[in-house]
Amino acid sequence: MELFHLFSILLVLAALFAYLNFRYVKLPGSIGLMALSLLFSILILLSGQVLSPFRKVVSEMLIAVDFSDLLLEGLLSFMLFAGAIPIKYEDLKSEKLSIFFFSTVSVIISTLIVGFATYFLFSLFGVKISLINSLLFGALISPTDPIAVLSILKSAGIAKSLETKIAGESLFNDGVAVVVFLTILQLAKPGAELDAGSIILLFGQEAVGGIILGLILGYLGCRLFSSIDNYKIEVLITLAIVMGGYTLAHFIHVSGPLAMVIAGLITGNRGKTVGMSETTAEYVDKFWELIDEILNALLFVLIGMEVLIIRTSNIIIVIGMILIILILLTRFISVWLPSLVIRLKEKIPRSTLLILTWGGLRGGISIALALSLPEYLNKDILVTVTYIVVCFAILVQGLTINKLAGKR
Repeated sequence: MELFHLFSILLVLAALFAYLNFRYVKLPGSIGLMALSLLFSILILLSGQVLSPFRKVVSEMLIAVDFSDLLLEGLLSFMLFAGAIPIKYEDLKSEKLSIFFFSTVSVIISTLIVGFATYFLFSLFGVKISLINSLLFGALISPTDPIAVLSILKSAGIAKSLETKIAGESLFNDGVAVVVFLTILQLAKPGAELDAGSIILLFGQEAVGGIILGLILGYLGCRLFSSIDNYKIEVLITLAIVMGGYTLAHFIHVSGPLAMVIAGLITGNRGKTVGMSETTAEYVDKFWELIDEILNALLFVLIGMEVLIIRTSNIIIVIGMILIILILLTRFISVWLPSLVIRLKEKIPRSTLLILTWGGLRGGISIALALSLPEYLNKDILVTVTYIVVCFAILVQGLTINKLAGKR
């Protein structure tokens, strides 16, 4: 029951912030929501006794609810499926080399560099955190979120190829980063003793198994779509694919996120062309676009509320500020190194690397992964620094990427 009340509060706040942004603030959707959530959190913290009853109620609910399974195995499945539906096969094919390297090699490079840099940075400031926990942070902060930046870049008139690179990379690096995150999470559990072979086997089982499951779910859905013409039932089938598919992935120990990405791609391409009428396709698109917006809104408000119960310090805040710079440098390195190989087949201007670096915003996925961490893995510290990085990405990078794209 507390979960219902908590989500009621989050949804009311998300609706209120969305309205205020659209009516008065007039910032791009995700950016405005992030700004208002941050402002609201600060006001609660500064209000003292004025809003203490509200703060107490929300804090008790946040403490009582276990977000690990809810976020990692619930909201992520919807967000990844929703993100995959609008992507077209033809666009992916034209940029397949860039998308493959940026969503795999770049994620691994970013996870390792950020992980080791975070470990040494915390050690430098005298904060005790293990290397494996630092690598967890490297994995959860590596995936990029295109929602806030793509609408801005489109207004700047960027090339279709760059738009596809950003959307395609984000789609697949979300899935890959979650697999990397879950693999490291297994290593971080008390008593875990896995050798290199076991780690590779675990990663392979999660990744390959997830892709196969996604293919099965996607094509099974296509068969069902083509056998009827009723948009209400077909939208319901897409929900069943996500919820049933993710639950099945959990029980057979394969990657639910990758399964959702593949199933979403098939549903958004083959499902629409061979199984759905124009009316159904329109309803499916709008339904999942709305689901994606709502869940991102809830996550941004949730991270604002989570600040109320996180124990932090000035040192952690300073470390978070330094990590912003380190993560931006790492982002450039992680796209620049693969581009040396990609340039053998495709042309990648220097301006594209700069836009990919500054436009590589961290958002809902990073927040969800951070909040899903158990307490014994330095959750308070990692959620705080994730919050700082995401705030900077959305508010600063998101509001300035348009100018950078205009100067390309």
